[in-house]
Amino acid sequence: MQQYNRLSFYDEIRRNKYQSFFLIFVVLFVLLALFYTIALIFGGDYFWFIIIFGTIFSLIYVVGGYYKSADLAIASVKAKKADEINYRQYHHLVEGISLASGLPKPRLYVMESPQINAFASGRDPKNAVICVTTGTLEKLDKRELEGVLAHEMSHIANYDIRFMTLTAVLVGMIAVISEIFLRSLFWSSVAGGRDSKDNKNVVLMIVGIILAILAPLIVMLVQLAISRRREYAADSSAVKFMRTPTGLIGALKKIKSNQPMRVSGAVAPLFLAKPNKQRELFQTHPPLEKRISRLERM
Repeated sequence: MQQYNRLSFYDEIRRNKYQSFFLIFVVLFVLLALFYTIALIFGGDYFWFIIIFGTIFSLIYVVGGYYKSADLAIASVKAKKADEINYRQYHHLVEGISLASGLPKPRLYVMESPQINAFASGRDPKNAVICVTTGTLEKLDKRELEGVLAHEMSHIANYDIRFMTLTAVLVGMIAVISEIFLRSLFWSSVAGGRDSKDNKNVVLMIVGIILAILAPLIVMLVQLAISRRREYAADSSAVKFMRTPTGLIGALKKIKSNQPMRVSGAVAPLFLAKPNKQRELFQTHPPLEKRISRLERM
């Protein structure tokens, strides 16, 4: 039987905190570079205004995204709060896992979807949320549902939620700003507002366009470099909480027959299994077959 190194919660937490700060640094750097390029292109008398506005906007958005990340993630999938009367089993299972893991009970939500999936979000265990689809509650038996919830609680315990939620917020922001910039360049050229003979301006425009196209990709690749490994770690931690991989294996096998969900690409990495069809290079999750095989050997 293949042996796996024992996971240390403390090592995972420390590593995830460092990676979260690294992600923030990368995103701020890309944002400021993008704003600086915009200022050079459209600047003139507005150069310092754009630089100052861009810096303040970036800092406010990052800090705001950090503290409101869970609410933004919940709002993006139009989830509703799971009351204890209609979702009694859901609450009871999470309470049991909270006791077993020593974690505070997160806020619970439900999103309308016939597919089986779930995600956790928030900046830390005291401000965490778990959201499951209606299909998860309807199609999984008690043990399978418990395995899914243990997986999400593992993300909370390991502080994965901080990294993944920041990624969801920041990747979305980079994409929006890049899109606005590219559209502004297009309409500026249509209006004839720029002198096409100015070689310096042409070079700056080319640099700006390249940066606007590459910025979302750069941030996404930082995310993908870490995301897949975290799913394996959360699977292992879930087994540690539940003392058996049976429930999570059953849930993942049922997820294999799922039709793909349609959710924003920014929040897709938060989910238990990839909700959208993705090319292999841009996978946010390990293949389900590998996850199941690994769990079966535990």
